Amino acid sequence: MYIKTAIIGVSGYTGLELVKLLLTHQHFTLAGVYASENHQDIVSLHPSLKNVVKLPIQEVNIDKITQECELVFLALPHQQAMEYAKTLLNKNIKVVDLSADYRLSLKQYEQYYCPHSDKENLQKAVYGLPEYNRLSISQTNLVANPGCYPTATLLALLPFAKYLNNTQSVYIDAKSGVSGAGKKLAQTSHFVTINENLFAYSPINHRHSPEINEQLQKIAKVQLKTLFVPHLIPLTRGMLVSIYARLKEQIDPLEILCERYKNEPFIRIRESCAQIKNVTGTHFCDIYAKADGEDLFITSSIDNLLRGASSQAIANANLMFGLDENLGLPQIAYVP
Repeated sequence: MYIKTAIIGVSGYTGLELVKLLLTHQHFTLAGVYASENHQDIVSLHPSLKNVVKLPIQEVNIDKITQECELVFLALPHQQAMEYAKTLLNKNIKVVDLSADYRLSLKQYEQYYCPHSDKENLQKAVYGLPEYNRLSISQTNLVANPGCYPTATLLALLPFAKYLNNTQSVYIDAKSGVSGAGKKLAQTSHFVTINENLFAYSPINHRHSPEINEQLQKIAKVQLKTLFVPHLIPLTRGMLVSIYARLKEQIDPLEILCERYKNEPFIRIRESCAQIKNVTGTHFCDIYAKADGEDLFITSSIDNLLRGASSQAIANANLMFGLDENLGLPQIAYVP
């Protein structure tokens, strides 16, 4: 079975990762790549693909895409993605959206982003965290692919949600490589700023906070006060999240993690603290947890461009087409 696929927004890092994953997928075939920038072909945009693939970069033509493809990945900034998604969905094309446009409730989205122009599909979108929404993902035409910070946080925190003292704040200390900021030039990601440096940004009111809180309520049925603080670190890719919380009862954290994720091949429970290097280049999420009385520490690591974006998008697409969820997901880390 060959499923023709397109990427709209191939110019960014997540677009490149999608191309790399789709080139080796058993069932998805890359029929077209689209970008707003004026580039002759995929190699002129991503020189690393020279002698690997030849594909022209095309201007977006929705009529052409809907005639040729069954699946579209939207690797676009927020607000742009929804404009394409609603037209594609009306043509019965399956869509995996890597932007934030369908991840949040209308109220929260418009508070943290911009006015929403596709309220109807916003209500139908499924949050693409396979370990918790697998069945719903397999039955939808629109997946809202989670952000990298929420992915690493939710996979670590959700197994413990019902054991936490909800009168106490949950502190989420998250650190990401610079690729999470995208390719657009910015002072904070300039080499002389990030090299040999580490700093927090948008503490507490970062727009991933409502995404984390809403999914905790939807999936775990609990309301927790979270304080989320992201940091930029001088690495190209990778993410480490450390969570500090208070328990309402004594538990064995590793036992809870092992039980919850015993049938999840891409969740690895570690016997010591998670490390970025072990997951870079893979779809794995590594998690470790330790308790001392009522104090709980959890740490998780993912590749922000893969498990936090592109390989998770592939896993969701696999489910949407009734394929083995694990097809095409990278397992070999970039070590050393």
